[in-house]
Amino acid sequence: MSELQPAEFKDSAAQAAAAASELPDMPGEKMVLNMGPSHPATHGVLRIVLELDGEIITKAVPDVGFLHRGDEKIAENMTYTQFIPYTDRLDYLAPLANNVAYALAVEKLLGIQDRLPPRCQHIRVICAELARISSHLLGIGAYAMDVGALTVFLLTFTEREKIYNLCEALTGARFTTSYTRIGGVSRDTPPGWCAAVRKFLDEVVINIAEVEKLLTRNRIWVDRTRDVGVISKEAAIDYGLSGPNLRGSGVDYDLRKAQPYLCYADLQFDVPLGSVGDCYDRYLVRMEEMRQSVRIIHQCLDRIPGGFDNAAKEPVSVPDGKTVLPAKDKVLSRMEELIHQFMLVTEGINVPPGEVYFGHENPKGELGFYIQSRGGGTPYRLKIRSPSFVNLSILPHLMPGHMMSDTVTILGSLDFVMGECDR
Repeated sequence: MSELQPAEFKDSAAQAAAAASELPDMPGEKMVLNMGPSHPATHGVLRIVLELDGEIITKAVPDVGFLHRGDEKIAENMTYTQFIPYTDRLDYLAPLANNVAYALAVEKLLGIQDRLPPRCQHIRVICAELARISSHLLGIGAYAMDVGALTVFLLTFTEREKIYNLCEALTGARFTTSYTRIGGVSRDTPPGWCAAVRKFLDEVVINIAEVEKLLTRNRIWVDRTRDVGVISKEAAIDYGLSGPNLRGSGVDYDLRKAQPYLCYADLQFDVPLGSVGDCYDRYLVRMEEMRQSVRIIHQCLDRIPGGFDNAAKEPVSVPDGKTVLPAKDKVLSRMEELIHQFMLVTEGINVPPGEVYFGHENPKGELGFYIQSRGGGTPYRLKIRSPSFVNLSILPHLMPGHMMSDTVTILGSLDFVMGECDR
């Protein structure tokens, strides 16, 4: 072996020293951490398997299904009307909106969606927008509490309790309402209810403004949410996001505008959009959506057919005894109505063969129902497109590169509920 000459030795030593100074730190062993399924920031039974390099997330794998109840298979073993209470248990923070979405899907299959009485349409829109306000109030309150702002949660929960009082007066239940019926609603608004809704709207806008004062320019809130969890327009579309998470990335898509249903085409409202697609934008979009929902409900109350107490006796269901249960006094006095009630209760609505998909702009995003019928009173196949399930699919793409402490911020900004995710 040839020996190095003194000059060559000096050059080699210098090169070795330079290379040693540029060597990166040796990577340590990565840690795998289970977050959930009972972590308070996962808002339910979501489990995320996190791979960490120190405090940096390198991999995130969501693990869902802990709340799976087989709703879709249950639907195939009961009549269309019997499944309505199960829709309450999907996004259980907005049961009224779930009821409306499912009823519209079945009505589209029946071909009666254009025959719904105007008063019924206005009541349904009021219910859906109250559900949106209720869901966003809790979503923002829990989101703020995750990041450390407990006062916001107390403010939003107070207003949400008022919505529950309105739900109780209208439906008889506070949480699982089961109010909508295929072809209409179960009952008309009680005396004084519309005036109570108007009073609530005047109060909730004050609360929304108070929450904005506490959060929108709060230094801690801004630092924890701005430029964190950025979702680009392209990624939001590729992963099928919908609702505020999609619009927070600047994609102008709202089913109430794109594919109007009920009386939304006659109402004036704006669709708020984000510009960056970060956690802060998703917060701002939901705050403005609540204001727009207040605006929509005011218009419905102004033009509801029959007035607040329906002195003109405007119908709230389609006049079809083979779709809607007949009035009880007629059932007790006329044979035809008695037969109709017996058939509807025992066999269900006779839905013609066919298949249909209907997407509804729910608070969490697009809640869709695909129904396949082979005739008769029960669906042959029912598939639920739950927005929370689809929105969570972006976590493996979104979370790597963030700090461990950013996890609760990102999850709160996505505003999911595991009841509809797992179904």
